[in-house]
Amino acid sequence: MAANMRGLTQFIADIRGARVRELEEKRINKEMANIRKKFKDGNLDGYQKKKYVAKIIFTYILGYKVDIGHLEAVNLISSSKYSEKQIGYLAVTLLMHENSDFLRLVVNSIRKDLDENNEVHNCLALHAIANVGSSEMAEALAEDVHRLLISPTSMTFVKKKAALTLLRIYRKRPEVIPAVEWALRLVSLMDDQDLGVVLCVTSLIMALAQDHPEAYAVCYTKAVDRLHRIVIEHEYSGIYTYYKVPAPWLQVKLLRLLQYYPPTEDTTLKNVLNETLQIIMTSSAEPSRNVQHNNAQNAVLFEAISLAIHLDTRSPLVDTAAVLLARFISSKETNVRYLGLDTMAHLAARSDTLEPLKKHQGTIILSLRDKDISVRRRALDLLYSMCDVDNSELIVGELLRYLKVADYVLREEMVLKIAILTEKYACSYKWYVDTILQLISAAGDHVGEEVWYRVVQIVTNTEDLQEYAARVVFEYLKTPSAHESLVKVGGYILGEYGHLIANEPGYSPLEQFQALHSKSQFCVAPTRSLLLSTYIKWVNVFPEIKSQLINIFERYRHVLDAELQQRACEYYALACLPDDNEMLQNVCEEMPPFPPRVSGLTSRLNRKMADTEDKRTWIHGGREMNLEQQMTTLMRSKQVEVPVNESTTSSGVVDSNVFNALAGLNLTLPSEAGESGAIPRLTVSPSIDRWYKKLTYSAEGVLYEDVQIQIGIKSRFQGHLGQLAIYFGNKVSAPLTSFTSTVYVSDSEAISATFAKIPANILAPRTQSQQLLQVECKKVFTSVPILTVSFLAGAHQSISIRLPITVTKFFEGVKFGQADFFERWKLIGGSPRESQVVFPIALDAAGHIDLPHNRRIVSGNHFEILEGIDPNPNNIVGAAVLHTSVDGKVGCLLRLEPNREAKLCRLTVRSTSEEVAAEVQRLMEAALRTERG
Repeated sequence: MAANMRGLTQFIADIRGARVRELEEKRINKEMANIRKKFKDGNLDGYQKKKYVAKIIFTYILGYKVDIGHLEAVNLISSSKYSEKQIGYLAVTLLMHENSDFLRLVVNSIRKDLDENNEVHNCLALHAIANVGSSEMAEALAEDVHRLLISPTSMTFVKKKAALTLLRIYRKRPEVIPAVEWALRLVSLMDDQDLGVVLCVTSLIMALAQDHPEAYAVCYTKAVDRLHRIVIEHEYSGIYTYYKVPAPWLQVKLLRLLQYYPPTEDTTLKNVLNETLQIIMTSSAEPSRNVQHNNAQNAVLFEAISLAIHLDTRSPLVDTAAVLLARFISSKETNVRYLGLDTMAHLAARSDTLEPLKKHQGTIILSLRDKDISVRRRALDLLYSMCDVDNSELIVGELLRYLKVADYVLREEMVLKIAILTEKYACSYKWYVDTILQLISAAGDHVGEEVWYRVVQIVTNTEDLQEYAARVVFEYLKTPSAHESLVKVGGYILGEYGHLIANEPGYSPLEQFQALHSKSQFCVAPTRSLLLSTYIKWVNVFPEIKSQLINIFERYRHVLDAELQQRACEYYALACLPDDNEMLQNVCEEMPPFPPRVSGLTSRLNRKMADTEDKRTWIHGGREMNLEQQMTTLMRSKQVEVPVNESTTSSGVVDSNVFNALAGLNLTLPSEAGESGAIPRLTVSPSIDRWYKKLTYSAEGVLYEDVQIQIGIKSRFQGHLGQLAIYFGNKVSAPLTSFTSTVYVSDSEAISATFAKIPANILAPRTQSQQLLQVECKKVFTSVPILTVSFLAGAHQSISIRLPITVTKFFEGVKFGQADFFERWKLIGGSPRESQVVFPIALDAAGHIDLPHNRRIVSGNHFEILEGIDPNPNNIVGAAVLHTSVDGKVGCLLRLEPNREAKLCRLTVRSTSEEVAAEVQRLMEAALRTERG
């Protein structure tokens, strides 16, 4: 680059020749001033712009702030010469951040380069999108990148870059990618001949499948097939072999992708997958002397073991894996030990029995002393996962001993895990108290509030434990140094249950007071507040030390801390009441048991260990914890949707403490409308009714239109599922701001309707946006969903209209012969499974029955029109089956008999469901009467 531009070469030489920084800055300032003057004067040709922008880029790379050249870089992108275009793209990616206003100027140029047949220009544009990755660019160019990816004329290296660019866009702005709509087309690229394209596309599908597993379910078969072709049939190019391991990165991604789905029930797929995994494990059993070969081989092997565990922990493959893992955790290589321990933790989290792992318990415990902290962390996770009733005392004891010498970064996590294991697997309450108090004493500042809260809760709820807990905590308080968390526990327990041990030698009220109060001077104000509450309890039960306690209240009445002062004044007033006054006794009654509540320790640990990229399919902990986690996730998804606010983590995961705090409350929403559940007030006009009625038997059309906005529908239904593309068109020259669209469903148990993505809050002038609505019919329903659209256009506008999602949309036509039809007609019988109505109709201009129109309405409601059933050619006979996901299939038969002379029509509907018969009769009558009556 510099060799072709002498000015740039000389500038770089001058910079490198500067002996001190001052000379370098002087030379750069001089050059920037010259460039600024040249840009201001204008009339620069492409070569000169390229040269000056290259100097600006070099200056920026050196670390100097640059505030010129942005517009010239944008102009260079539009050049037809590669060298100028390359410099322009390089400047854009380096000098402009994702929120830069200049990026709006390059979107059209990038789109033009994406649409060209020049592969080099395609790649430059893809690099710019992936590197800058602005939200505006992602939204504007996602379709173009997708088109480049799926184009059959694109070169392989262009497809690879397009797939990775789409992945970058999806991670930045997932809502601009219609992942469900593109699913089948993207998955088909996994069959590409070039393994490089397959690798890049698999990376993209891994991200999409985590959020849309059902839409991308077909990738499961593709992944199994590709693994089989690589591992067993050896279908791969030599250029993708890394140290004799075929396409290791692709194998790893395919094996990971399969773990995002439940084990397949397809026997053929299951057998092929087991065969592939068996060969991977067999070929990787013996290590080689080549380090790179071992690294690639182990990467594939460990992912294969994880998949085998995911599929079936009782299979022979897992037995083979357990033998291999036992060897790996004793390996001399740190990376192998790390992966061995991590995969063993996965096995412990899923396995029905921990016996194979307990054979290596000693080795795992020794790993806590490993020189590498990452290995020590994995050993901790594994011990936590493999703990059960039989080995809990041994593992907890080892963890407590290691806690004293553990790294500070591990201690908080260790405290949580020890507390969880102690509570879960306690063989006796006494062991629990001893262990937890030892933990609090040893861990000090690393003990969170949740730990001692839980101790207090368990002691309060267990009457047999209270006396023992008071005695043990008193012994800890007598030690020269007791941590503040221990003082809190001691203050609460002795305040509530200190009287249970007061008559024993060495545990007198005075000794309890002296042991506790001697620690108060080293405590912060909240802890002292708790101790004051302990003292007022003692005033009630220990009259012999009442004078000392009143003196303390008197002293604290004059402190600066408002909380301490208020408590001291109130407690002083209570303590000075006459002995015959019962207020003190009532105030200081023993605490009642806490209501049963799930421990917050596990949720705190899971939040601390949350993944940030690929979602784990398991959590650290035993099989029970993993099953509980799956059930909790499932229940939360069905019960309540918490908006993203302070109770939601940055990744959008609902804080478990919210649910724990609301334990016992019914959090089930009345519908998908939100908290209010109020039925929206429909917007009424003759045109709206006419449009709606037409769409009940048509797949597409206008749903609403006024001078400001047009709403159109394009729908498709298959089985019990449906998809509506709702188009919002802005007809005015001003943007519609604060644009929102919501769907109200009155009976969420019968039908669900959800948007595929959140709509943009601004509808630009003279533009149209599209929203996909996913619909599922679970049971028979009679109330259609209501779409509410609101926006600001001078004033706040709100429109509520019915969506044409009727029960007949989920019908599928069925063909019958004459004998079969009448047999079923008679079998269903009359009322109540028959619904019949007679209503007036209008004739066409010629005075005849409009038979094509009637047939269009019947077939538009997804009935199969049966020919030759009724001898009267004006009569229409239809049959269909309703598909529902919960109640299964429901048959429905129809007869339409118009009478020209009487201008009347008789409609008869029979169904195996009374509800279906009545609803279909109502819908068909409304369509025929409204349109022609």
